Amino acid sequence: MLDDDELKVIDDWRFEHRMPTRAAAIRELIRRGLVSEDVEAPDVEGKTTTDFRIEAE
Repeated sequence: MLDDDELKVIDDWRFEHRMPTRAAAIRELIRRGLVSEDVEAPDVEGKTTTDFRIEAE
């Protein structure tokens, strides 16, 4: 589940990159995250799902 603010961030990225659908944009973002080797592992100790929100930069 994503809230309205998170969907806006994804939709803004989608339109900026001319992706055909929101689903395609989400799949592409997931793919990029999975193949990226320079991303640090998340700190999950003591965190809940709301600690992993998507926020605009």
